[in-house]
Amino acid sequence: MKRSMHCVLVALAALFLVCGTAGADMLQQFAGQKGKIDIAGGTAHIPVMNEAAKRIMTANPDIRITVEGGGTGVGVQKAGEGLVDIGNTGRALSEDEVAKYGLVSFPFAVDGVTVILNPANGVAELTAAQVQDIFAGKIANWKEVGGADAAITLYTRDEASGTREVFWEKLLKKGAIADKANVVASNGAMKVAVSQDAQAIGYMSIGFVDAEVKAPKLDGVEPSQDNAKSGAYKVARKLFMNTKGQPQGLTKLFIDYVTGPECTDIISKAGYIPIK
Repeated sequence: MKRSMHCVLVALAALFLVCGTAGADMLQQFAGQKGKIDIAGGTAHIPVMNEAAKRIMTANPDIRITVEGGGTGVGVQKAGEGLVDIGNTGRALSEDEVAKYGLVSFPFAVDGVTVILNPANGVAELTAAQVQDIFAGKIANWKEVGGADAAITLYTRDEASGTREVFWEKLLKKGAIADKANVVASNGAMKVAVSQDAQAIGYMSIGFVDAEVKAPKLDGVEPSQDNAKSGAYKVARKLFMNTKGQPQGLTKLFIDYVTGPECTDIISKAGYIPIK
């Protein structure tokens, strides 16, 4: 009996040792490496990319990682033209993009896209039909959806944005977006614009929602990452890293790190759902 218990304890100790060192091994892969990784594209990715880069460069100062935004379109173009090592997109690549550039995709997180309002707005819930009519310009005053008697200010993203594409396809059902809508360049810029305009409506990654803006329920469903994961909230997408051809060297190590077990805490902290 004692021998059996001893064997069990030894096995458990070995298991804990393996689990405890697995994460550390991911950063150890960068030991002795030198070079630079340039990343650009989707702005929803930036918090994850920055934190991963910080950890890697702290572990090995001989590695330099730059992270820029610009949106999904920029990620596709710059990766495809060899201007960056990794191009981030907030949607899957099209067949044309893959054929044109020879890009390879690596999903690492699931993210919901939500309507956002100014916290001063009294509207707590909208239907998908109401959102479609608001962005088409058919509903132009908040009183038509239970709010104050005030003109609605529309904010949208440019057509190269992955966030816009998901919102347009999955919530607007490819319906019109009024020409009067103000165009902003990123999730961060969207949050600033809506937080400073009491009559504003826009949309952005759920991972960017904080006290500066509010996300109304959509058809009675809370726009949360848990609901996106369960499928209860339908306006969701994957976040991708993309490379021109199969990644090599430092770029491959970086992608392996972000998609590995050690980065799940970074992804969760950024408000996204890690893809295992």
